[in-house]
Amino acid sequence: MITQDQVMESAGFISCHYQQNIKTALVIGTGLGGLSKDVTHQTIIPYKAVPNFPASSVHFHAARLIIGELYGVAVLVMDGRYHFYEGLPMSTITLPVRVLHQLGIRSLIVTNAASSLKKELTPGSLAVIQDHINLMGDNPLRGIGADICSERFVDMSEPYRRQWLDKALTIGKKLHLSLQASVYAAISGPSLLTPAEVNMLRYLGADTVGMSTVPEVIVARQLGMHVFAVSAITDSSLPEAGSPINKKQVASTAQLCRLEMSTLLAHLISEINES
Repeated sequence: MITQDQVMESAGFISCHYQQNIKTALVIGTGLGGLSKDVTHQTIIPYKAVPNFPASSVHFHAARLIIGELYGVAVLVMDGRYHFYEGLPMSTITLPVRVLHQLGIRSLIVTNAASSLKKELTPGSLAVIQDHINLMGDNPLRGIGADICSERFVDMSEPYRRQWLDKALTIGKKLHLSLQASVYAAISGPSLLTPAEVNMLRYLGADTVGMSTVPEVIVARQLGMHVFAVSAITDSSLPEAGSPINKKQVASTAQLCRLEMSTLLAHLISEINES
């Protein structure tokens, strides 16, 4: 069980590595590590060096913090994340979000790799998340200690900030980006979906599916942080897609989304930072 003392210990260690006032953080998802190259004046802290941060078991995540500037904005970047399918408890998966908040960060940008559940969302495109469905079988606010839980019954009527979503869609239209709004379904993984599960998710109203993001968003909203999230569509879960999905394919297709992802964030991040 994560405690507030652990949050403060982790935050204290990280804060010793920079001087500037940072209000915005970026979480880089699977296959999108190339976004880290856009960060200038980098200070790098491996996760394993931070007190209370566990080692990552996902080899395609860099598992490091990057402090620097992204498109002229001071940021703290999580280059890689923790996943429920690694066997970690939800409180550990979301510890970094609590640490970010303790550091004074109030705006969170989350990226991920997701599979499409609709024909209009093709691999290589982007999907701004406007809502989500939590099908992970757990919740990061369940059972956590009173010292770290200011409010368990968190309002989730606007999990992703509407004005940033609208702004992103306007930017996408203006710059001719392959960008749509989506409802994201989070599953525990690591196994992928059966055809019946795909049909179920589509019936429930999901447009995309993945194995991350929702735990971090729930905790961010509990802490009063504003969230913007965007998925790189790496594959299709539709039966008619034909070919089986594998992680190597997911990572390589996500890399193809990097240019459009960078373009979108470059035009949006200043507004997010100033809000």
